[in-house]
Amino acid sequence: MVGTSDMVFLSATELSARMKAGELSPLEVTEAYLERIAAVDSKVNSYVTLCADEALEAARQAGSEIAAGRYRGPMHGVPIAIKDQIHTEGILTTDGSRVRAGFIPQEDATVVTRLKDAGAVLLGKLNMSEFALGEPVSSLTGPARNPWDLERTPGGSSTGSGAATAAFLCATSLGEDTGGSIRNPAANCGLAGLRPSWGRVSRYGVDGACWSIDTVGPISRTVSDCAMTLGAIAGHDPRDPYSSPAPVQDYLGGLTGDVKGLRVGLVREFLDTPDLGVGQATRDAVLSAAEVLRGQGADVMDVSLPMVVFSGPVTRTISHVERVSIHPDWLRERGEEHHYVTRVGFTTANLLPGHVYLKALRLREMIRREVLGAFDRVDVLVHPIASAPAGRLVEHPTVASKEQAYAALVEGSFRGPYSLSGAPAICVPCGFEDGLPLSLQIAGRPFDEPTVLRAAHAYEQATEWHRRRPPI
Repeated sequence: MVGTSDMVFLSATELSARMKAGELSPLEVTEAYLERIAAVDSKVNSYVTLCADEALEAARQAGSEIAAGRYRGPMHGVPIAIKDQIHTEGILTTDGSRVRAGFIPQEDATVVTRLKDAGAVLLGKLNMSEFALGEPVSSLTGPARNPWDLERTPGGSSTGSGAATAAFLCATSLGEDTGGSIRNPAANCGLAGLRPSWGRVSRYGVDGACWSIDTVGPISRTVSDCAMTLGAIAGHDPRDPYSSPAPVQDYLGGLTGDVKGLRVGLVREFLDTPDLGVGQATRDAVLSAAEVLRGQGADVMDVSLPMVVFSGPVTRTISHVERVSIHPDWLRERGEEHHYVTRVGFTTANLLPGHVYLKALRLREMIRREVLGAFDRVDVLVHPIASAPAGRLVEHPTVASKEQAYAALVEGSFRGPYSLSGAPAICVPCGFEDGLPLSLQIAGRPFDEPTVLRAAHAYEQATEWHRRRPPI
């Protein structure tokens, strides 16, 4: 028998199975999460808006439906939370900014509609860096904090999604990823975070950052939770012309644990390039992870992708220019309402010459071809998601030198190749350094999420890293 206080520590997949079997009710699970939020969230600051009454009503309805045999699927009754740039009808949606402090959408984003149709229970809206840009301190409600160390960043820009999921304040969550805003918080917080293929998930009703890169995806505690969440939100949407008509596959059912014969490419540039500054603990953890996959029967080989080390600056250039172009009037007319960090980023993007943006687009195509070409030789690519574990929260971020600015740009190169190529990529914990999670990134061909998830799940099940809990 699971005690009330222990329910929140079950994975979303486990909760789903127990609710379907009638061993737990959606109402008691939702009540347990609301109690946990009341006790813990003042420390991590992950929620912007808590929808307690609505969640309890949705949980009662889910319980009645399940009991009556009207089971909607694995998300039925599962408590979720979503990043605050995703529109929710009648519920505040701030984008982490004073500019949007009073914005209440008139309809749900497609991903919210699909989650509701699947029977999920919406607990609330989650903190984020302002306009999905910059440091956690830029948020309207102050920074979310990393549950592993409250003085550390949870990673941007889906700060609250990472913090809430790691602190057991929701069963699974949604983030949005441009240059790594799903994968970075997931990695920093010891979670599984999946950036789906570009076009796999509708972006209708999601405040954009970069139309040619943005995607919505899950931040979860396990790979199976990621697969379950993705299954609920994936698929073509007529209201998003860039969403793909490719069939949605059975992501959860594809987690067989079998990776025998899988061709795994270990990208050497992300281990051996001095400018990327990969720490020894990170390097060792990723190499050990590759050996785990080899021990499971995968064919692990070295792969060289020389252009990927430039993907951080390229991603940042494209995304900043496209981001500020969405609402240029906000910067001109309401600049004082932006956090200093955001204002500097947007102003810098406005000053970039057109030929710099054009060069970034050309480099993007070169990187895209290099990444996608690698999948002629391997099924998945693996490498670190970052050079080191989560850094400290900085109250007043500054750039003191060109070297510091360059280091920040190239750090994005760990995540940029898949932002630029539109390929799916997931991160899973692969070790710890000084009590902070380290993470492995696994990427695959566009719309081959099943292979990416299968490889990540096989590694996860062969290790214990995902079972550790933060000390909060």
